Amino acid sequence: MKILIINTYDITGGAARATFRLREALVRSGADAQMLVARKRGDADSVVTLADSRIADTMTTVRMIYDRLPVRKYRKTMDRRWGPFSAARVRNKKLVNAINSSGADIIHLCWIAHGMIAVEDLAEIKAPVVWRLPDMWAFTGGCHYACDVDGDVTAMCDKYMGGCCNCGILGSGVERDLSYRIFERKRKGFAGIKDMTVIGVSKWLADCAKKSVLFAGRDVVCLPNPLDTNIFKPDDKQAARERWNLPGDKKLILFGAADAASTPYKGYDLLIESLKKISSTNVECVVFGADEPDVRPDLPFNVRYVGHLSDDTGLASLYSACDVMVVPSRREAFGQTASESLSCGTPVAAFGIGGLLDIVDHKKNGYLARPFDTGDLACGIDWVLSYGEPEKLSRSAREKAVGEYDYGVVAKRYIDLYRQVLR
Repeated sequence: MKILIINTYDITGGAARATFRLREALVRSGADAQMLVARKRGDADSVVTLADSRIADTMTTVRMIYDRLPVRKYRKTMDRRWGPFSAARVRNKKLVNAINSSGADIIHLCWIAHGMIAVEDLAEIKAPVVWRLPDMWAFTGGCHYACDVDGDVTAMCDKYMGGCCNCGILGSGVERDLSYRIFERKRKGFAGIKDMTVIGVSKWLADCAKKSVLFAGRDVVCLPNPLDTNIFKPDDKQAARERWNLPGDKKLILFGAADAASTPYKGYDLLIESLKKISSTNVECVVFGADEPDVRPDLPFNVRYVGHLSDDTGLASLYSACDVMVVPSRREAFGQTASESLSCGTPVAAFGIGGLLDIVDHKKNGYLARPFDTGDLACGIDWVLSYGEPEKLSRSAREKAVGEYDYGVVAKRYIDLYRQVLR
């Protein structure tokens, strides 16, 4: 059985890293899995790209720019805080031919936006398709998270269930806007795919996919993102703190998200409000994935910014150095930082939304606060920091990660699904 995994990038961005880990997990479990990407930045031999020359790479850039042109019409009204808005309108015959001539038994789609392939191209793929959804884009009219209803950042748009139109993110003010056209293209394009199985990386995302008319009649299952628990493992806390030059006599609160301050669904503003309400003393906050802001948050304790991290071993050491990981997201398809933290034995305090409901077991390996209640999240942070048996919390966290997210565990579930699809 040969699996060809399709993703726009190999290691750039959280969705790409999760996909790269899936390929690695499958290979370690004996599967013949290769990854085909639009743009390659790593050096893994089993990852190939069609942009294998300067000219081809330039054409990839042109495709990405051309794919974004329809969105420019809404540049004055669009709320850009919610991430990309993807049209997937650029046909890619070269990619389709490469897929169909690969000899793969299963075509495994992942994050395929940024001009990699058009919706219409998907019906040209001959082998059975398994589509692992890293976010909501596959069943929306272009947004990657259905957000921003009448300016309410906590509300969730449900137009994807029947048909997108008059998009709040675009701020179009008309029914048949770009979201409507993209949704109708998907409706028509998906109907031409003969064999497609859909995977949500969390129960929440799988349930959302089931509600969309775009996946009516399709098999939708839930499989989590895999994690190398031999890398993400507990380390000696004091040694880890020395490695990161962190104080050894304070309780450390960790937060991490790429460009968190400018991405509202990651909840950086909710984190700051929660930290203002905690009762724990002698604490510091550590932030990774973002540079130090021009204006530091007004908090009664120090906040350290360690920047962007690309090394998993170093990231695992940082998790181990801290006492609690906070995930204050408004939207979270899975919650990769939460699973990584648990695997390193560090409990998680988070809002009870999305994929975090699968990962965090309330008052067993962390704390699930009422959605967007910063007072309750502050209580959760305090609860973890003051728990009388921290070793018990740490063991429970580690056991959850090893039992459900380890490479071998997740890869077996994927291979079983592939076999079921082929049968």
